[in-house]
Amino acid sequence: MQIAIYITIFLVSAIVFLFVGYIARKKIAESKIQSAEREAARILENANKEAENAKKEEIVKAKEEIIVARNELEEEIRERRSDVQQQEKRLMQKEENLEKKIYNVEQREKGLDQRENSIEEERLEVQKLKDSELDELERIARLTAEEAKKQLLAELDDTLTAEKAERIKKMEEQIKDKSEETAKNVISYSIQKCAADHTSESTVSIVSLPSDDMKGRIIGREGRNIKALETLTGVDFIIDDTPEAVVISGFDPLRREVAKIALEKLLNDGRIHPSKIEEMVEKAKEELAKTIKEEGERAAMEAGVINLHPDIINLLGKLKYRTSYGQNVLMHSIEVSNLARIMADELGLDVKLARRAGLLHDIGKALDHDMEGTHVEIGVDILKKYKEDAKVINAVQAHHGDVEPQTPEAALVQAADAISASRPGARRETLEAYMKRLEQLEGIADSFEGVDKSYAIQAGREIRIIVKPEKVSDDEMTLMARNIADKIEQDMEYPGQIKVNMIRERRVVDYAK
Repeated sequence: MQIAIYITIFLVSAIVFLFVGYIARKKIAESKIQSAEREAARILENANKEAENAKKEEIVKAKEEIIVARNELEEEIRERRSDVQQQEKRLMQKEENLEKKIYNVEQREKGLDQRENSIEEERLEVQKLKDSELDELERIARLTAEEAKKQLLAELDDTLTAEKAERIKKMEEQIKDKSEETAKNVISYSIQKCAADHTSESTVSIVSLPSDDMKGRIIGREGRNIKALETLTGVDFIIDDTPEAVVISGFDPLRREVAKIALEKLLNDGRIHPSKIEEMVEKAKEELAKTIKEEGERAAMEAGVINLHPDIINLLGKLKYRTSYGQNVLMHSIEVSNLARIMADELGLDVKLARRAGLLHDIGKALDHDMEGTHVEIGVDILKKYKEDAKVINAVQAHHGDVEPQTPEAALVQAADAISASRPGARRETLEAYMKRLEQLEGIADSFEGVDKSYAIQAGREIRIIVKPEKVSDDEMTLMARNIADKIEQDMEYPGQIKVNMIRERRVVDYAK
C-alpha cells in the first residue's frame, strides 16, 4: 500500500516538475525571441542608415561626373567653334584670291585681244610690203615668181642631193655603230656556241669487201643473189667498178641504208642465198627503224625539246639520212634549234618556242621524196596533223619567206636557218645554180644608168661596180648604192649578205711630144 503511495507521489512530483520546467523553458524562449527581434531591428536600422549614406555618396559622385563631362563638352565645343572660324577665314581668303585671279585673267584677255588686233594690222602691212617688194624683185630680175621658184628649186635639188647623201652616210654610220655591232655580237656568239660537222651529199654508199672473191658470192648463180638484193631493197648494186668494194646506188637514202646494213650482215654471216637475203633485209629494216627512233630521241634531247609526238620523233630520225646541198638535215635542224635558242636567250624572248620551231623547221624534208609539195608545205601539214602550237607552225611556214613571221621567234628561226646554211663548207651549190646567181647579180647592177662595169666577186658575196664619172657624182653614187642593194634584196634569194662596192674614178690622159 505504501509502495503504491510512493509511486503516486513520485508520479505527481514528476508531473509537477515537468510542468514547472516547461513553463520555465517557455519564458526563456520568449526572452530569446524578444532579444533576437530587438537585434534584428537594430541591424535593419543600421542597414537602412548605411544604404541612405551610400545613396547620398553615389548621387554626389554622379553630380561631380556630370559637371566634369559638361565642362569637357563645353571645351570641345569651344575648340570646334575656333576651328570652324579659322576655316571660314581661310575660305574667305581663297575666295578673295580667286576673285583677284579672275580679274587678272580678264585683264590679260583684254590685253591679248588688243595685241591680236595690232598683230593682224601689222601682218596686213607686212603682206603689203612683201607684195610690193616681190613686184620690185620681179621687175629687177625680169623673172616671174614661178620662174624664180623653179630656178630656186633646181638649185635646192642639187644642194639637197648632196645633203641627202651626206645624211645617208651619217645615218648608215650611226646604224652600223649600234645595230650591226649588237647583231654581230648576238650572231657571232650564237655561231661560236654552236659548231657542227657537215658531210657531202651523196647518192651512193660503199661497202668494203674482205676480198674480190666475195663479189661472186654476192652475185650468186645466174645473178639470183644480187637480183634478190635489188628487188628487196629497191637500189642498184654496182660490183665490178671498185676493187674490194660494192657501190650501192639509189636516190632514197633510207633504202641505201637498209641495203648497206643487210649486205654487211650477209658478209658477217657468210651464208648468202635468197632466203637468207630476205631474212637479213627484214632485220636491217628493223635495225634501221630502231636507229631512226634513237636518232630522233637523241636530236630532241640534244635540242632540249620535250613532249614531241612519237611519229614526229621518227620523222626527225629519218632526217639523219637526208642531206641538202651536202649538209646533213638532222644536224642542220639541231644547229638551227641551238642558234635560235641562243639568240632568243640573248634577246629575252621565248627560248622554248625558238628551240622547238628551230628543230622542226625542216621536218617536211623527211617525206618530201614520198609526197608532193615543198618541204615547207609538207612540214606544215604534218605539224597541223599532230596539233602543234600555232606559233611553231607559223615559224616553220615562214622560215623561207612564204608567209610573214607573226612572232619574233619565227624571225629568229629564219636567221638561224640562214646562218647554218651560209657557214663556209656547210653546203655546196651546183655550178649551174652558182653561175646563174652571179649572172643575175651582175645583171641587176648593169641595169642602172651610169654603170660602166660590174663584177661579182667573193663567190657572189660582193658586187664591185665601176660607174661613169661624167654621169654619176659622188653624192649620187651613195644613193645609187642604196638603190642597187634594195633591188638585190627584192629580186634575189641568197643566204647571208651581199656587199655593194661602188667605185668612181676620173682619169686624165695626155701625151708629151
